Amino acid sequence: MIIVTGGSGHIGNVLVRTLLSKGYKVAVIDKDPKDKALDGLPIEYYQGDIRDLDFLTKIFKKAEYVCHLAGIISIAPGKEELMYAVNVEGTKTVIEACKKAKVKRLLYTSSIHALYEPPKGTPITETLAKIEDTENDYAKTKILATKEVLEASKERLDTVVVYPSGIAGPYDFRNSEFGSLIKDARIYSKVFYIEGGYNFVDVRDVANGIILALEKGKTGESYLLAGQDISIFELFQALAKITETPGPKIKAPTSIIKFLAPIAEFFYKILKKKPVFTKYAIEVLHSNHQTDSSKAEKELGYKTRDIHETIKDTLEWFEGKDVGVQ
Repeated sequence: MIIVTGGSGHIGNVLVRTLLSKGYKVAVIDKDPKDKALDGLPIEYYQGDIRDLDFLTKIFKKAEYVCHLAGIISIAPGKEELMYAVNVEGTKTVIEACKKAKVKRLLYTSSIHALYEPPKGTPITETLAKIEDTENDYAKTKILATKEVLEASKERLDTVVVYPSGIAGPYDFRNSEFGSLIKDARIYSKVFYIEGGYNFVDVRDVANGIILALEKGKTGESYLLAGQDISIFELFQALAKITETPGPKIKAPTSIIKFLAPIAEFFYKILKKKPVFTKYAIEVLHSNHQTDSSKAEKELGYKTRDIHETIKDTLEWFEGKDVGVQ
């Protein structure tokens, strides 16, 4: 059996579906009651906290492999303590439970934000960033958690790490920022756009990459699972074409966008809404997002699809069409 922590999340539910399609028996551990992302799937479901060692050890004894995806993701201020408690301390507990339960292999899904970002022109590879060089609190927790997992490979536990880039794609039940942008593409104006872009990878390709790493990855190694670079201009162009709406024509000045970002964050907090327009988000869009997934391609056979296919499939999924997990 394969146990997936955080299996109701975007990557998690697609990983569960893909594992089932390949004939694996799957169990999910999540902090909340079973939700619609897993409805109808033939799995075992356990509600619980990944910081509970006794609970995890008892469940892990049923598993041959554990895929650890559970965590807190936030690009807004105010969740630093919770992120550390779940992302770092929770991962330490998962590691200890795997040891006690004698799990055959632990696969940890980290993040591209945990990797060292070289100057533009040099691609990002599987080089872990230094905590003191990182300002974002989410990235700090992923760096610390990743270090714990890699260190555990030297202490009688078989571990492998993967680093997905920006996630996109169907089965986005919780409406991620990127998913919401695609879901609502028919009803908002795309005439104005902002400078910058990012590397996005289809969630289905990430799920396949995780399984490949689980099956073929080398102990103590890590693999970058990146996709394709796309600018905001190109994204809006693609969405305009698919939805037959007006496309991008006017670029909003970056200086104004950076000025407005902290104000937007303030109002997100007041309205208690999920922020999509933050200072950190703007910084990410202007960061170096050139990637090199050649290690995963050579050692695992990792492959990705065109981002335009991902955009089309995501919109169709939101509109109720069956796009499949492969």
